[in-house]
Amino acid sequence: MSITVNIYYSGKNGSACKFAEEMQSSGTADLIRGEQGNLRYEYFFPMNDEETVLLIDSWKDQESIDLHHASPMMKTISSLREKYDLHMKVERYISDESGVPNTDKTFIRE
Repeated sequence: MSITVNIYYSGKNGSACKFAEEMQSSGTADLIRGEQGNLRYEYFFPMNDEETVLLIDSWKDQESIDLHHASPMMKTISSLREKYDLHMKVERYISDESGVPNTDKTFIRE
């Protein structure tokens, strides 16, 4: 079982994009990717909303998330969220270990 957290960062005047850029350029995103239990940490830009950035953040389990939240990087992330005056919408998903059903596979082009 893995846990994926989608975080939508929203701001004004490109601040969400600047936040993601600073997370990347400062090396903070790479440090998070290197944390034990991190499976994915990627930023995406919705085509229909220039003021929002989507972070897809996946972890092995809740314990890994808890360790991340207790890490010094959370202070850095929180400071950057404040710096860019971002607001967040969060969605959590637990993986389906059974895989893609055969009925769905016919719609997937590999």
